[in-house]
Amino acid sequence: MCLPNSSDFSPVDYKICGMRQECVYQKPARDVDELKQRLIETWSRIKQSVINEATDQWRDSLNTSVKAKDKHFEHLL
Repeated sequence: MCLPNSSDFSPVDYKICGMRQECVYQKPARDVDELKQRLIETWSRIKQSVINEATDQWRDSLNTSVKAKDKHFEHLL
């Protein structure tokens, strides 16, 4: 059985949050306000097509998991 926090179930985390971290943490933030501003700016620059692709991958993983009936399914993706 695949764990819920497996990368098979988290393409949104790995794809979108990875992109966000690259932009937000290029250099240390001076304070919380600067960090908040970077997060807002970064989220506004992520294209909808990237979000759609990540959620489509997530949906495919969930469907494959259901078909595999709680068995390993990585080889089916």
